[in-house]
Amino acid sequence: MTKVDVIIIGAGAAGLFCAAQAGYRGRSVTVLDHAKKVGRKILMSGGGRCNFTNMYTSPDNFLSKNAHYCKSALSKYTQWDFIALVNEYGIAHHEKTLGQLFCDDSAKNIVDMLLTECQKAKVNIRTQTEILEIEKQESGFKIHTNSGEYICESLVVATGGLSMPKLGATPFGYQIAEQFGHTIEATRAGLVPFTLHDHDKAALSELSGISVEAVASCHNTSFKENILFTHRGLSGPAILQISSYWTPGETVELNLSPNLSLLNELQQKQTESPNAQLGTVLSHYFPKRFVQTALSYFNLENKPLKQYQGKQLQQIAETFEQWHLKPNGTEGYRTAEVTLGGVSTEQLSSKTMESKLVPGLYFIGEVVDVTGMLGGFNFQWAWSSGWVAGQVC
Repeated sequence: MTKVDVIIIGAGAAGLFCAAQAGYRGRSVTVLDHAKKVGRKILMSGGGRCNFTNMYTSPDNFLSKNAHYCKSALSKYTQWDFIALVNEYGIAHHEKTLGQLFCDDSAKNIVDMLLTECQKAKVNIRTQTEILEIEKQESGFKIHTNSGEYICESLVVATGGLSMPKLGATPFGYQIAEQFGHTIEATRAGLVPFTLHDHDKAALSELSGISVEAVASCHNTSFKENILFTHRGLSGPAILQISSYWTPGETVELNLSPNLSLLNELQQKQTESPNAQLGTVLSHYFPKRFVQTALSYFNLENKPLKQYQGKQLQQIAETFEQWHLKPNGTEGYRTAEVTLGGVSTEQLSSKTMESKLVPGLYFIGEVVDVTGMLGGFNFQWAWSSGWVAGQVC
């Protein structure tokens, strides 16, 4: 039987960061994780370079049933606080686009930093530890594991969501929440590629690998970034972003010409080069292979511009600027970067992440119903929620 002040379940971003904060307060902290290695999701994030935060982080970058819930934690521990820590460790980094900060070298720099922080704070990390049962005691908790029993005053659940099961994602955190009477907001895959219906897939799969800038819109929310055609459907930043707002059966609108009026361009070219064929002109604005497929897919005739009359050019422009596509679904948790939904914020303190139902029980990171947009926001939520819980647990 091992007695400690704090047990943290999950050695990911939120769990490790929280553990160090609690350890620095003089609390005895043990982190338990079922995996062989800590921080696996950190290591593969951002193409192995870890998009560890975003300079423009604000509450507007998060989805939750309670839009205000994330404000307190994000204001108490900001992106600038984490950037200062990264700088303190001399980790070279750069801004890629839209405030997204990546390591110059490797995501391993961030994991090493977290482990060093835990070491300094005298945190004990136990991997390959399976939790068999959790019991609430008069004061604190008793944790039964495959490597012995633990007693703790505070229990912090930092188990992540359901995305990327190959990296060890499980519903365990939600099960703990339910065991102690917490509500789970419905979960689904977020920041995930779309799959297409058979007829769209057959027509567009030959575009696999082609990327175009676009605006993807759904539910009065729009993202202007690249979309990427894949052999299964559509991916790329704009698609991943809008996937978090889309629900099955709905249509996504894509503007494939976000930086110019295609109608103006076509009308001008009709005057300047009336004998130029539509496909040739469109190839000035889109990849050639995309144009060939698009003409067929949208049932557009490839003829000289002078042969188009009336509103025909306007209809062609609208076809590219208002493409209404109904996805078949998403690729699901297998490739999703995050899980939408999770432990309801109604039953958690926004200032400390502590359960309102069970004193001494905390939920942090992705297991909570707070989901960031693409671009480092989910890591910032891990740092902020882990930090506030670490000040009190």
